[in-house]
Amino acid sequence: MCLAVPMKVVEINGDMGVVESAGLRREAGLMLLDRVKLGDWVIVHAGFAISKLTKKQARETLAIFAEMGGLG
Repeated sequence: MCLAVPMKVVEINGDMGVVESAGLRREAGLMLLDRVKLGDWVIVHAGFAISKLTKKQARETLAIFAEMGGLG
C-alpha cells in the first residue's frame, strides 16, 4: 500500500526540497508543482510533492493518521 503524506517545505534547492512532518525530514522533488515556497504544506508521494494543501488541511489529515496509530 502506498500513502501520500502532508509535509511542510523547510528548504528549497532548485527543483528539490526538504520536507518535514512529525520531526521526520525527507528530500522531495518539487518539480511537479508551481511556485512552491518555504512553509508551504504539500502532499508527498514516492519522493515527490504532488499537491499543495492548506495548513488546516494538513493538520486535519495528520490528526486522522495519529488516530489510526500512524504519523502525526
